[in-house]
Amino acid sequence: MSQPSPVVVPAAPIAKKVPAPRTHHDDTFVDPYEWLRDKKDPEVIAHLTAENAYTEAVTAGQEPLRRAIFEEIKRRTQETDLSVPARKDGWWYYSRTAEGKQYPIYCRVQASDGTAGAPDAGDGLSAWTPPAVVPDAPVPGEEVLLDGNAEAEGHPFFALGGAAVTRDGSLYAYSVDHAGDETFTLRIKDLRTGEHLPEAIERVFYGLEFAPDGSRLFYMVADDSWRPYQVRVHVLGTPVEQDTVLYQEDDVAQWTGIDLSSDRRWLLVSVGNSEYSETRMLDLEDPGAQLELVLGRQERILHTAEPFEHEGRTRVLLTHNGRPGGREGSAPNNMLSLVDRSELAKPVADQDWTTLVQHSDDVKIEGADLSATHLIVSLRRETISTVQFAPLADAITAAEAGRAPSFVEPAFGEELYTAGGGTTEYAAPVARLSFTSYFTPPRVYDYVLATGELLLRKETPVRGGYRSADYVAERAWAAADDGTKVPLSVLRRASVQRDGTNPALVYGYGSYEVSMDPGFAIPRLSLLDRGFVFVIAHIRGGGELGRHWYEDGKKLAKKNTFTDFVAATDWVASSGWADPKRIACMGGSAGGLLIGAVLNLAPEKYAAAVAQVPFVDALTTILDPELPLSALEWEEWGNPIEDAEVYRYMKSYTPYENVRPAPYPTVAAVTSFNDTRVLYVEPAKWVQALREATTSGRPIVLKTEMDAGHGGASGRYEAWKDRAWDYAFIADALGATDLLP
Repeated sequence: MSQPSPVVVPAAPIAKKVPAPRTHHDDTFVDPYEWLRDKKDPEVIAHLTAENAYTEAVTAGQEPLRRAIFEEIKRRTQETDLSVPARKDGWWYYSRTAEGKQYPIYCRVQASDGTAGAPDAGDGLSAWTPPAVVPDAPVPGEEVLLDGNAEAEGHPFFALGGAAVTRDGSLYAYSVDHAGDETFTLRIKDLRTGEHLPEAIERVFYGLEFAPDGSRLFYMVADDSWRPYQVRVHVLGTPVEQDTVLYQEDDVAQWTGIDLSSDRRWLLVSVGNSEYSETRMLDLEDPGAQLELVLGRQERILHTAEPFEHEGRTRVLLTHNGRPGGREGSAPNNMLSLVDRSELAKPVADQDWTTLVQHSDDVKIEGADLSATHLIVSLRRETISTVQFAPLADAITAAEAGRAPSFVEPAFGEELYTAGGGTTEYAAPVARLSFTSYFTPPRVYDYVLATGELLLRKETPVRGGYRSADYVAERAWAAADDGTKVPLSVLRRASVQRDGTNPALVYGYGSYEVSMDPGFAIPRLSLLDRGFVFVIAHIRGGGELGRHWYEDGKKLAKKNTFTDFVAATDWVASSGWADPKRIACMGGSAGGLLIGAVLNLAPEKYAAAVAQVPFVDALTTILDPELPLSALEWEEWGNPIEDAEVYRYMKSYTPYENVRPAPYPTVAAVTSFNDTRVLYVEPAKWVQALREATTSGRPIVLKTEMDAGHGGASGRYEAWKDRAWDYAFIADALGATDLLP
């Protein structure tokens, strides 16, 4: 076993203290570091710069290991590669990556018949077989829509926010971010000439869609707190100043978004949060159409809606967690229903809904999609996400007769995997599917709707002699304090022995009903090849075991998330797979809050921790509705402004307020200066508090990307360097720097 590299630790930066009292519900908290919030203050910049210099000095001995892990990631990655072309109308769309280039190049080639994709097109499989595009060879007739490398040139950051193309393939709209603050500039390119239209729309958010005739472009705008609240309409060829507001949401606790229906006839405007939602739809084939309400928020039904045409009638497919006029949340794992458009004018309690799929306590319906011929249902069963298909007409007939539709589910032959729908063209005879597992690289299939045949279109190549048989993924269960069984995914090299000597990393998230699904990750192999046992804790607050799993880890049940993670760590320590003194933990964003809370609960259980863009000062943030996205968080954590019980409960676990004299492990907090979701000030304050309180003498560092956002630095090579930094930090702290023989 190798030992951690020796370092001469310089003096850590000490921020000045400026007491800032914060009083709520007769409780006063004095925050000495709140002044660090002013990112325009030169003293703040100087402090972050000093922190970066300190971090660089403390971790200088890890640089060879960082370089080694980066090269391992690079060596295993097929740098010159491309996505499987996806058909839309008369074109095949795909993206390329080239060796040495940071960003994808987005391309298309014309389909041989130039017509497939229209509702009356032929349905032969040959028309839907992707062209043989070779990664490192030029493609006859290839058109470059957008070269991310050219767009990034001269900028410290680049991210693509969204893209849309007109039905006739002549115009391409896209939005780019050059700061990392998730605010984008929207431009429109004429693909016939290669020139851009004169209009450029600044400060747009995610979400943009063309009307079918290409005359209008719908896009989202966020308010000053980065909450998407306006749907605007731009008429091509007119000044941007004349753009109109199709919809505006004034409730600061609601998030607004747009999408197209599967048949692209309807624009869907959705408003909601994690507990209920509202949907409106706009008929894009009627220039004079107005938004129609599908289901209002006053019903307190969490849902999604998909309008479609069937036998001359417009119907709406609803995925929803409650029944009209019924008990709120009476179907927490969701059910599927059909309602005629004509019913929408009635009070919801009087509407006639036809049940397609009943609620199940054991299976969560994650969503539903439609093709011209089939119903496609995404579901989650025993933590695993997969997909089922049924002929649409047969499903409707069965439902109207009071029978359950008959579904077919593809078999993938693995225990722990993730399968889901990708881009499915409405009129296609195939559905595009994605598949991956912890040690199976991503695969793309076309599922033949008529026969159920799976056509493998691509498995992402992994270089460097990778063999999936060299690794093992197993399911285990930890026992939480209240007796709840918490699922764990335990990953290791097959050669690792259960002898109690191995290093381990426990990873978790546990918020917003987000599931940590099985997926292949090349960087993770570098830890496994150094003997790590990598454990993913599927803790409450996520969605792995259905809606109740989420509800048992939010608001006044949030502490279950943290105690579940500690239970997972205890399982690792007692399993025989790991040395109890060589366990690290890692999480990001809300998972960073998890790490902060867990370190306060049980710092002695960990030798090292990495908290990525950590939400460690959550109470301060949520108490200020003027801060970015704060009001939207009330449905996740509760509203501590109005509810004294929520305030007291949050204050009892939020990491920054609960730092205490304790033997904290080696800690790295990684953040981004331009992050609009979790502000850099949160980890900056937390690190100061940890350093002042820790009794272990172990280093606690803050690493701030000065030109990045919530996802870190842009560009794939920079992302690999970031992950190499995190993993080297952990491996060095645990004395696991050498590759296994």
